[in-house]
Amino acid sequence: MNYEAFFSPFNYKSLHLRNRFVMAPMTRVQSPDGVPTEQVAEYYGRRAGADVGLIVTEGTTIDRPSSKNQKDIPDFHGNAALQNWKNIADTVHANGGAIAPQIWHVGNTPYGWQPPAPFEGPETMSLNDIRDTIEAFGKAAKSAKEIGFDAIEIHGAHGYLIDQFFWDKTNNRTDEYGGKTLKERTRFGVEVVKAIRAAIGEEMAIILRLSQWKGIDFNAKMAHNPAELESWVQPLADAGVDIFHASQRRYWEPEFDGSDLNFAGWIKKLTGAPTITVGSVGLNADVTSFFAGGAGAESAGFEELLRRFERGDFDLIAVGRQLLQDPEWVKKLKEGRLDEISAFKPESAGTYY
Repeated sequence: MNYEAFFSPFNYKSLHLRNRFVMAPMTRVQSPDGVPTEQVAEYYGRRAGADVGLIVTEGTTIDRPSSKNQKDIPDFHGNAALQNWKNIADTVHANGGAIAPQIWHVGNTPYGWQPPAPFEGPETMSLNDIRDTIEAFGKAAKSAKEIGFDAIEIHGAHGYLIDQFFWDKTNNRTDEYGGKTLKERTRFGVEVVKAIRAAIGEEMAIILRLSQWKGIDFNAKMAHNPAELESWVQPLADAGVDIFHASQRRYWEPEFDGSDLNFAGWIKKLTGAPTITVGSVGLNADVTSFFAGGAGAESAGFEELLRRFERGDFDLIAVGRQLLQDPEWVKKLKEGRLDEISAFKPESAGTYY
């Protein structure tokens, strides 16, 4: 098949990409005490040099006492971490790519390393905590702009802090940050977006990663129909989100009955905003099987991905596990070397090449 469409440029606000492929954020826990090393720069630079259009970094944490649950997750605050992130951005640019940090707060996830303060979540945060956390998101985004990143991604998916405010099973607040409807529970996310927009100005692109599924519930669904989805995503778009990163376990699955549109396709249809699709691209098994201790995944074809892309369902395509397995995955696809693409093997998740 002809895959040239995937390699058309993408230009939107501050993003000027040579193709439609995005490296999906994947937590690596390889930054001692939160400070990324030269190895991190080499890791991202290697993939930028092999034709990945946009690098979205692993989750990087804001300046809150319990924003991470493992000490070697990278920070996006403090002079040492930010100086090294500048070197990483410069390395990616030197290799022809663009880069966005994924800004993150894990929320109330009581497992693994224990932070120096109680975990924060919708049930435990005071109004002052909420205000300070929103401000910390804005400060991290401002730092990203100052040190030369091309865009910002906010992690609002998979059961972490922002997503905990969205979900009725984790947000039972009775004040202005709670509510019976998904639209009401969107307030915290909306205010994070507004703070980031105020910090970085109008021209820098804001990406927001959303999901229905959670790390603790692979089958969760907050929006059960298009109307509920619109009530969730439209306020976020109005607040300043430019691009929605729509996380699914399997990108080819319809989001709602009566249409074959996937999660990214529906968000684009409802908001008109560009979207990124993600979820087992190039593979035949989703990421949850890996987390459950399953084997790797066999390589799959690209016919369905191309059909949906050419129909206009989404604008960008995020690839995760395949880029862990093979840094040159995008380049091999571009050059038609499909027989050289190997399937994902679980041991690749433990390497940092």
